[in-house]
Amino acid sequence: MIGLEKISKKIGTRILFDDVCATFNPGNRYGLTGPNGAGKSTLLKIMMGTEEATSGTVSLPKKVGFLRQNIEEFKGNRVLDVVIIGNERLWKAMVERDMLYEKEMTDEIGMRLGDLEEIVADEDGYSAESNAEMLLSGMGIDMEYHGKIMHELPIDLQFRVLLCQALFGEPEALLLDEPTNHLDLESIGWLETFLHNYTGTLIVVSHDRHFLNAVTTHIADIDYDTIIIYPGNYDEMLVAKTAVRSRAEQEAKSKEKKIAQLKEFVSRFGAGTRASQVQSRVREINRLQPQELKKSNIQRPYIRFTSPEKPSGKVALKVEGISKSFDGIEVIKDFSIEIMRGEKIAVIGNNGIGKTTLLRMLAGALEPDSGKIERGHQVELGYFPQNHEEFIDKSEKIQAFDWLKRLKSSAYDQEIRGVMGKMLFGGDDAFKEISKLSGGETCRLIFAALMLNPYNTLILDEPNNHLDLESVSALGWGLSEFPGTVVVASHDRDLINEVATKIISITSKGIEVFDGNLEAFLGI
Repeated sequence: MIGLEKISKKIGTRILFDDVCATFNPGNRYGLTGPNGAGKSTLLKIMMGTEEATSGTVSLPKKVGFLRQNIEEFKGNRVLDVVIIGNERLWKAMVERDMLYEKEMTDEIGMRLGDLEEIVADEDGYSAESNAEMLLSGMGIDMEYHGKIMHELPIDLQFRVLLCQALFGEPEALLLDEPTNHLDLESIGWLETFLHNYTGTLIVVSHDRHFLNAVTTHIADIDYDTIIIYPGNYDEMLVAKTAVRSRAEQEAKSKEKKIAQLKEFVSRFGAGTRASQVQSRVREINRLQPQELKKSNIQRPYIRFTSPEKPSGKVALKVEGISKSFDGIEVIKDFSIEIMRGEKIAVIGNNGIGKTTLLRMLAGALEPDSGKIERGHQVELGYFPQNHEEFIDKSEKIQAFDWLKRLKSSAYDQEIRGVMGKMLFGGDDAFKEISKLSGGETCRLIFAALMLNPYNTLILDEPNNHLDLESVSALGWGLSEFPGTVVVASHDRDLINEVATKIISITSKGIEVFDGNLEAFLGI
């Protein structure tokens, strides 16, 4: 069990949560939700003791698994060892045991070794490497990597190793911050199954709505300066939260109406002979005074891409026999497709399989080694790169407003402020330096740039990275309503299901094109 007792956290003058009490019970799987900046990651850090609360206390079980993001700390460690470090008691015992075996044996060392061997046995240490291998394999990390040093692995695989570290050693509680980042659909499915079978206390932060709905039994929602726990998954929480808020607003309106009636009576008879009745109504007015409803901190951007001034030709993109290799390794081989005007296509596949390579070639940011890509008649193409640095040079000392103005110098200031407002850059936020923007703010600024221009074809590579649940939902709506052509790569199943009517699946065996949505492709 995890307990929060009167936890408060203030950053400057801003209150994230105030005097929060909550209990997270074993056997339950809690999704911790709230918009970007609400304090989800901060609360997890407070639970783990890596960040201090302004006030309050946290109680934890003895063994807690926590998903770290500090890959640099482990860059010189063997992959299997990084996973085993997840069980701190076992790892310390193994390190000390190995060190003592290198020394000359004495009675004292022999007794200490006996104690350490007992700890190793208690923690199932003799099966540690095989258990770590099972976790790594389930996470899609091949055996060839298990004995390597961390820095020899691609970055996305290093993050998967840290996830295995959190899961290792049968922790009594798991705290996972964005565990689906850097995971492909297959690995996400494996993680869902693992967590369903987990019997401890799970608290997970994720912007993947499908994952939250599949995994959670409860939602702990950070809003109104507090945490409210709802039974059910994310979608069920939204229904319950909306109903509770509607009732509170309706009760406030009813009280205001009743107060107005009572005040009218008091003003009419206050100076007359009905003094006792007047006083009774004054007391009733004081009793009915409604408490001010706290304002929700949830904001949803309004993502609507401008309807193209001129539609493209019938064929938006014609791809003929393209291939691409890196360092002698063939990533895309002899691929052809005609992308028709108005099609909504999702590109799926494991990490590192070639999705970004394909999208960069379609966008004209990368030349194929062979074959050709032709844009159709009147195609105006907007591109959202996975690496935001391809779009925004954050080394520039320029404000967000001026950056957008430079992209479309003919736009009126009011037009730019309008599109920035839709993307939640209100007031002074419009004049933030781009170098100081967070990941989510950078995403929203790129969307503002795409919305400012009348593109008829959009190519989007992992556009939901760094976005909160509200923003991902708004993006799906915006892409569904867009009358032009869309090619999008994403691991977010809800986004793909809402938008895509055709699937391009890239695997080690080649590329498959499927007419239909993701559920039809997966046979669900």
